[in-house]
Amino acid sequence: MSERYPRLFSSFRLGPVTLRNRVVFAAHLTNYARGGLPTEQHVAYYQARAAGGAGLIITEEQCTHPTDWPYEKMIQGYRPEVVDGYRRITGAVHAHGATVLAQVNHNGGQGTGMYSRRPLWAPSAVPDPLFREVPKAVERHEIAEIVDGYATVARHCVAGGFDGVELQCSHSSLMRGFLARGTNRRTDEYGGDLEGRARLLLEVLGAMRAELGPDRILGVRLSGDERIDGGIVLDEATATARLIEASGHVDYLNTSIGMATASLHLIEASMAVPKGYALYIPSAIRDAVDLPVVGIGRFKDAEQAEQALAEGHCDLVGVVRGQIADPDFVAKARADEVSSVRNCLSCNQECVGRMGLNRWLGCLVNPRAGRESVVLPDPTRRVKDVWVIGGGPAGLQAAATAAERGHRVTLYERDRVLGGQVRAAARAPYRGEFAELTRNLESECRRRGVVIELGVDVTAELVESGGAESVIVATGARPRRPQWAGVSERVIDVRDVLEDRCAPTGRVLVVDELGFHQATSVAEWLADRGAAVTVCTGAMTVGQDLGITLDMEGWQMRAHEKGIEQVTDVVPVGVGQCGGEGQLTVELLHHPTGGRETCVVDWVVGATHQDPVDELWMQLRGSDIEVHRIGDALTPRRAHAAVIEGHRAAVAL
Repeated sequence: MSERYPRLFSSFRLGPVTLRNRVVFAAHLTNYARGGLPTEQHVAYYQARAAGGAGLIITEEQCTHPTDWPYEKMIQGYRPEVVDGYRRITGAVHAHGATVLAQVNHNGGQGTGMYSRRPLWAPSAVPDPLFREVPKAVERHEIAEIVDGYATVARHCVAGGFDGVELQCSHSSLMRGFLARGTNRRTDEYGGDLEGRARLLLEVLGAMRAELGPDRILGVRLSGDERIDGGIVLDEATATARLIEASGHVDYLNTSIGMATASLHLIEASMAVPKGYALYIPSAIRDAVDLPVVGIGRFKDAEQAEQALAEGHCDLVGVVRGQIADPDFVAKARADEVSSVRNCLSCNQECVGRMGLNRWLGCLVNPRAGRESVVLPDPTRRVKDVWVIGGGPAGLQAAATAAERGHRVTLYERDRVLGGQVRAAARAPYRGEFAELTRNLESECRRRGVVIELGVDVTAELVESGGAESVIVATGARPRRPQWAGVSERVIDVRDVLEDRCAPTGRVLVVDELGFHQATSVAEWLADRGAAVTVCTGAMTVGQDLGITLDMEGWQMRAHEKGIEQVTDVVPVGVGQCGGEGQLTVELLHHPTGGRETCVVDWVVGATHQDPVDELWMQLRGSDIEVHRIGDALTPRRAHAAVIEGHRAAVAL
């Protein structure tokens, strides 16, 4: 047991099984399935977290019926063919001493018939606000089929070696659809008061327990507060928890906040949401029942998890993104090596965001996430003297990986501090945790013996005379002045603001050409300092990509509170002077109609594209030195590309 985290790393009896600690790698989608079946990537992914010390691993959902196929890469647990994949997963996890459950689910009306070509099943014909597809209200004989489907998957899980199952009755499920007043309008025994709305849930639990027997765990993940009209509220959730406990079928309760449509941003909250924001839910449920309760809510570090246990909010703690970012999260914390943990940023770019684009789950700070099954080449037998030029995320990742693989690495940075553009991004409101990206990497570089030279402007002559055998150029990007900007010094870049080169006041127009945090962050920065801010964009919404990282709702609420105006479907075509007081006229083209209008402002701040700083690479590429170009020096993109390319270049040495 860790002296620093005595509760977190104490063993815990969960039904018939004793967990080695109280850290739960809770269920979440991965998009790793192929043809409806588990893959070797599932095996490697869960195995890595078991080897890293997780006490309890709960796999992503296993589908119970052919009517449920809301996304392409779902595991179809009702098919007998899944059992072989289950055995590979459970064998890999058990080999490292962890307990593993499978989550079982039917998404009900929260889905689409696009893949199944079947009508959706739901308690009532109420369309989901995201998918906007009217489901079919299930009939009596179909309710029996639903119960049988859950039992079938439980039987497959037993055959596949799982230690038990968790029934999803939370943010996206047929069970929560029956529980919620807004989606259950039935007048038979499966509707009406809470006991009627919970009837199907209890029938399913009984059927699953019959298949599991007494020697396996059965849990329920329960919605605690959905924050939508007609959704589940906390008082109903605690009453449901009492009904579940009274059934005698269940060994623990997991918790959830939000619903996977209208309040999805609460389920996988971004860094703009305070840590521990959902702890009131497990706390209330734990007060209502004697069953063990799992707490959720953006747990990022072991200290936070230990505190939740110490304060009695929960019995077990769900740490998901923290273990995606670092599979060894538990082992490092247990060994009091928390400074070596690669902290999750809660940026949602490569986990939630990738899956929103139907891609497999990855991680910005962990380039191996989602690629655990891909075997890396052995480290080189010949140690090289490697120079990395640039101390942003690309260079830091390259240096850390190259040193890990046995090379002698020196990293040069022109500035007196590391971090590159991440430093500026992290200064913006609600973006401070982004700085952990480069803090993590700097710490890793120093632990691995990378020599870090700051304030050095590396030239081709220095490289050629310095004895470097391999050079990785990660020199970043510089702002590009847009064609429409004219010559005024009051047309500047977002980096000029966030890096304190300019402090616009008065009326400020922010031009969003990138569709991400750059424009919205600087708009909030300026509004907080008293400017009257308008953001314009050529897209249909400002910050359009904030939707996939679940930051859009927070931005819209804060923009309204701060009086930030938003103008869409317009592009600037020219900027001119207005009078003698430095004011600017900006001509905006409404591209859907071709109409033009002019606004008068004091400053224009552009969130626009950048140019690579690639002069050093251009000078070195014809030399005898092995040269790699990565990150924004190759072409400007987002931070995940920098981290991936840094890792890739170092592995290639």
